[in-house]
Amino acid sequence: MASVGKHGRGYRAQVYVNGRRASKVFRTQREANAWAAVKEQELEAAPADRHTLRDLVEDYVDKVMSKKRGNAHEERQAKAFLRDFAWLADKRLADLDTPDFAQWRDERLKVVSDATVLRNLNWLRHAFRVAREEWKWMTGNPLQGLRIPKNPAPRTRRVSPLEVRALCRILDYRPGKAPQTKSQEVALAFMVGLRSGMRAGEILSLGSANLDLRRRVASVAHKTQHLTGKPRDVPLTRHAVRLLQPVAELERCFTISSAVLDALFRKARDRLLIEDLHFHDSRAEALTRLARKVDVLTLAKISGHKDLRILQGVYYRETAEQIAARLG
Repeated sequence: MASVGKHGRGYRAQVYVNGRRASKVFRTQREANAWAAVKEQELEAAPADRHTLRDLVEDYVDKVMSKKRGNAHEERQAKAFLRDFAWLADKRLADLDTPDFAQWRDERLKVVSDATVLRNLNWLRHAFRVAREEWKWMTGNPLQGLRIPKNPAPRTRRVSPLEVRALCRILDYRPGKAPQTKSQEVALAFMVGLRSGMRAGEILSLGSANLDLRRRVASVAHKTQHLTGKPRDVPLTRHAVRLLQPVAELERCFTISSAVLDALFRKARDRLLIEDLHFHDSRAEALTRLARKVDVLTLAKISGHKDLRILQGVYYRETAEQIAARLG
């Protein structure tokens, strides 16, 4: 329902439709009437007609994605999506259909890997689900029927002792001594990863408040903590304890950021001409070694995995030949 009344020297237009209200002041009564008629139609329209994909993504980033731990990477992906695909982002939700995202998928695959497109689709799927089930902005799913890229084969890369020694040497790190440079911090973080199976972000979060070497336990925040409400307790090996001993009393064991860690690690790796080694391979190497000592449920407790299929398929990297050699 729309109404226009005198307001000072102008006219105030007010519209109230289905519990939603809007008002605005205009200089003339004609302008107020025209605005009220358009606004009334707009408020009467279904949410899918009123909102664009840009509205959905921006609200999802603000209300959902921002509440997740370690959300910075996903937020960058969402902002890049809005920037690089304005033709899609500015479409009304009612006009979105599967061919739109098929075109987006094909354009993305020209410049990024299958894995990157899959990561983009993960948060897009969740955004549409929230919009349908919680916000009631739409009823259909424009991703339904979309052919998605195949998951890449799990990595099988192992970390050799020779590579570890070479990295420690080029980063000028000596076990048992507190790091004095950022490069030495990178080496220590890598060594801790190899001995604990922790992720890079978990390692960099260590400090006197969450590290108990007497109990050999580190309490680290994790990406699903917004659901569990509590940190993850990681049991530490004796090797990990010895590595962390020189920095355990510091408020922060590491002063570098994840971005600096990644950049310095890649630089050292490339200088040594080591191929296809990622910092995260330290986690898989640690879990593969620990699998020889503990049962699978204990290993999952150490790694923090709820899905044992991920633990087996992605992080356990012992080859059939290596297993055969142990069998004798």
